[in-house]
Amino acid sequence: MENQAYVNWGGHIISLSWEPYRKMKSNDIVTSVHGYCFFEGKVVLVHVDGRGFNVPGGHIESGESPEETLHREVYEEAYVKGGVSYIGAICVDHTENVKFVENGKYPQVGYQLFYRMDVTECLPFLREHETLTRIWVEPEEVPHVMDDHEIALLVLKEAMNNKRESGVTVGNENRN
Repeated sequence: MENQAYVNWGGHIISLSWEPYRKMKSNDIVTSVHGYCFFEGKVVLVHVDGRGFNVPGGHIESGESPEETLHREVYEEAYVKGGVSYIGAICVDHTENVKFVENGKYPQVGYQLFYRMDVTECLPFLREHETLTRIWVEPEEVPHVMDDHEIALLVLKEAMNNKRESGVTVGNENRN
């Protein structure tokens, strides 16, 4: 699988490129942050109204750091908390998008940041926000459940390879 793909988002053809551990520059525009959240060897997927199953995430609010945004979004969408580690960015490039709107909602080139979260608290699911449900999925089943592009699977692979040293493990390994 290549680290670059084209997607059709609402009639806009956009180039996506996975850049593991990309060091962000001060002039890079981050449009959103997302997290692959692991608990007892499974990944949480959330069903956001109108978008199907995906990993939790969203847009940065004024004054928030990417990590603060991630913690807020995973709590609002999946009702989980935990430690995070940065795993990379997807470059969202509208350069070839003939329908791109200059000075519109999104920049010509922006970045979606991705993190791995090792869940330390799984709270009751309250449906107080836009999420309809959460499910816990074996990592190998994610491609059959998640409604997303193939680049998302590269991000999942990187998240699975990036185990924190907190004693939490993924898969069939034992906890410390």
